[in-house]
Amino acid sequence: MNLKRYFTHLLFAPWRVRRAFPTRTLRAIESAIHAAEQRHDGEIRFAIEGALDVAQLWRGTSAQARAIDVFANLHVWDTDANNGVLVYLLLADRQVEIVADRGVHAKIGHAGWEAVCQSMEARLRQSEYEAAALQGVAAIAALLTTHYPASGKQTNELDDRPVVIRR
Repeated sequence: MNLKRYFTHLLFAPWRVRRAFPTRTLRAIESAIHAAEQRHDGEIRFAIEGALDVAQLWRGTSAQARAIDVFANLHVWDTDANNGVLVYLLLADRQVEIVADRGVHAKIGHAGWEAVCQSMEARLRQSEYEAAALQGVAAIAALLTTHYPASGKQTNELDDRPVVIRR
């Protein structure tokens, strides 16, 4: 167990999530996702979590493992075309993970997602939370537009509103 990470998560105050992602920013993310989904047939879901709980830390849960859990819990995998993408931010670690459904991942691959994560994490380190989120949504939308261009029959299978996960 990494003690520094353990204490960072335990001491992470919930109000820090609200300060980093106020209602105005959450609405901007929702609007960006809604606008992006008009240009492609992919589905984007955005989740923000401040910190992991004690049990998750004790088990050594990584940001990636947690993102996979959130992907399943939010049913991002449950789209007709297997085209769901989850953007997961773990603020205590300042890490971004992108989990894509098998259909999307087969077309874009790990390297494409990793580039988006790294650019978002650079903005997070500068405390540019809204810019990081909007930049990430735009980059994912560009990838989805290439591989899943809009077919004309837009159905919004996943909620565009960002999810703030509270412990």
